[in-house]
Amino acid sequence: MFHARILFLAFILLLVPLAGRASDHADPMNLDPKTQEPNITGLFFYPEGDNMIVVFNVRRSLTAAPPYNFEPYEYAVHFDFHSKLSFDNAEDRARYGGTIVNPEGIADDAIITIHLNNDATLKDKNIIGLKNPENVRLYTGVRDDPFIFPRFFNVNVVTMVMSIPKSSFPAGQQTWLLWGTSKDAKTGDQIDHVGRSNRTQLGRFDILNTVHPSKHVALIDEKAESRKKLQDFLLACLPPIAQLNQLSGLLIRHYDRVPDVMIYTSQFAPGFPNGRRLTDDVALLTCNQGDCPLQENAFIDTEQWPRATVNDKPFLNEFPYLAEPWPARPQTPPPDCWPYLMKYVLIPGLIVLAVIVGLGIWLSRRCCRRHEPV
Repeated sequence: MFHARILFLAFILLLVPLAGRASDHADPMNLDPKTQEPNITGLFFYPEGDNMIVVFNVRRSLTAAPPYNFEPYEYAVHFDFHSKLSFDNAEDRARYGGTIVNPEGIADDAIITIHLNNDATLKDKNIIGLKNPENVRLYTGVRDDPFIFPRFFNVNVVTMVMSIPKSSFPAGQQTWLLWGTSKDAKTGDQIDHVGRSNRTQLGRFDILNTVHPSKHVALIDEKAESRKKLQDFLLACLPPIAQLNQLSGLLIRHYDRVPDVMIYTSQFAPGFPNGRRLTDDVALLTCNQGDCPLQENAFIDTEQWPRATVNDKPFLNEFPYLAEPWPARPQTPPPDCWPYLMKYVLIPGLIVLAVIVGLGIWLSRRCCRRHEPV
């Protein structure tokens, strides 16, 4: 039993570099409240009358009052109007909203770039590729987290809500690809990425967070080959570890070779995976298509039954749509690993070391007595 635990611990430690940055709420997996500002928590896109609504959220599990630390970062929503989509593949349509005919050809046709002040108000914005950018309505600030998930109830996010007139898009536009990014404002290095909800939050897609969508498929193919080789080795030599590796969710699946972008078309009713509405229960909807960690964690995180399928606060019927924020309270500190290391690693290790040293001394003395001259 002891050896099995050691093997399991070693396996988990091996997975940390792979899953440690596994968009959305738990991505990148960095719990330090001092570095949460660039972490993206969600992207929504749906029609509202003569406008298209974009909701782009960052800074998960926020409870503290300002000031925050937004000035070092840049946020952007990217649009691709030219990529051809097909809706003939039922599996792709159910899982992603459609099929992108040429994933390598994805490129930015329009970008809305935003910088925030440290109180989450708007510092400046830059809109490229949209007609009459002055007509784009923008709200930034602290609001209730709209994610339908128990762990993120009773907490806030910082949101960027945009109401974009349909007339600002190319005439006759029926299909959109979009994604969101956060970057270092000085270096331009990309920190986080969001496309289709609950995609890069899955551990096997942590690799996509800093990469442009046009390169996603090639990167997924590369990782699929290396991870299959590892799984084949584990199946042949360490079957129990192979089972753990499969359960970890890091293995690439046949339907994964798709860039992480959000697809929306006006040809079908809005709602995930055709864009995303605030009321969409993406934990359930993605589980229906094979990706269930969110659904399972929703049951782990709460004793509530049945599982909540609506937000903890009702949404507003008018702009900016997200509910008012929860009152500020001290930010919960991240879990402290040190007590667990002491209890389960260092102290047992010292005990084992003391036993080994003591046994060695006893054996050495016993051996010496046998060889003493009579």
